Amino acid sequence: MMMATNEGMKELVMVINRLQDAFSSTSTSLNLQLPMIAVVGGQSAGKSSVLEAVAGRDFLPRGTGIVTRRPLILQMIPNDEEYAEFLHLPNTQFTNFEEVRKEIVAATDKEAADKAISSKPINLRLYSPHVLQLTLVDLPGMTKVPVGNQPDNIEQLRNLLRIELDRVVSFRQIRDMVFEYIEPENTLILAVTPATEDLANSDALKLARQVDPNGERTIGVLTKLDLMDRGTDARAVLENKVFPLKRGYIGIVNRSQADIASGMDINAARNAEEEFFKRQQPYKDLYGSRKPHHPARPPSVTIFAQNMFTSSIDQF
Repeated sequence: MMMATNEGMKELVMVINRLQDAFSSTSTSLNLQLPMIAVVGGQSAGKSSVLEAVAGRDFLPRGTGIVTRRPLILQMIPNDEEYAEFLHLPNTQFTNFEEVRKEIVAATDKEAADKAISSKPINLRLYSPHVLQLTLVDLPGMTKVPVGNQPDNIEQLRNLLRIELDRVVSFRQIRDMVFEYIEPENTLILAVTPATEDLANSDALKLARQVDPNGERTIGVLTKLDLMDRGTDARAVLENKVFPLKRGYIGIVNRSQADIASGMDINAARNAEEEFFKRQQPYKDLYGSRKPHHPARPPSVTIFAQNMFTSSIDQF
């Protein structure tokens, strides 16, 4: 297939967005695999920070335990005016993004009460002059901690075959849901791992390797670089020398809970992150080099992801 023009690509993405909405609204099993970017990671890996950095807006629920309990399909569309729309609330525009956050919580609780999870997605469109044309899906984080009505021994829970899915949060249920989204060849994987965690224990990379063993459609995103123990750094990982991926790794610095509580917005967080990379070794050298696979602030994650997404659509 020949490369599409910018306008042609925008039109094609809009068609794909409409198809995703249609698929989400029907229980019919369809075999068509639509291009998207799946964001995966363990609980508290920093997925929300990555998504909000890409979107340039605070709009995701935060808290303890499993916060993402339904897949969130986020369709970002460049537009002169900034607002959000939910598929389940047609003709309702949200300009207050705190209300977007509340609606995500309400829609989640309606479909998945009592801390359960549901595979039924929430479809959200974000129109903004500050976004690139992208479609991402935020998935529940992997966890081994019992929540809600879950039995005390989650390891035994993995071996049970018949579980009331709408009442139980389990490793197996979340894993199967994640696989549903990341198995298709048209899905690109943002594998989010905190830099404070041994990469060998990364839930995101373990899942990605099962469906993408050669690392051809996986981007490693390393969060919380500023929280690593003194005397340690993630240079080898960011240089793609530890668990190599074809598309490499990008490092970011998250807002802390204290930052969020104090009202630090996305732009201020980006500026603080840039200062971190400019001051802190070894990232200072890497940041200045601008070489492939070296750390960059979140907008570079956005551009990198969009290039992958565009390539995937061109082959669709």
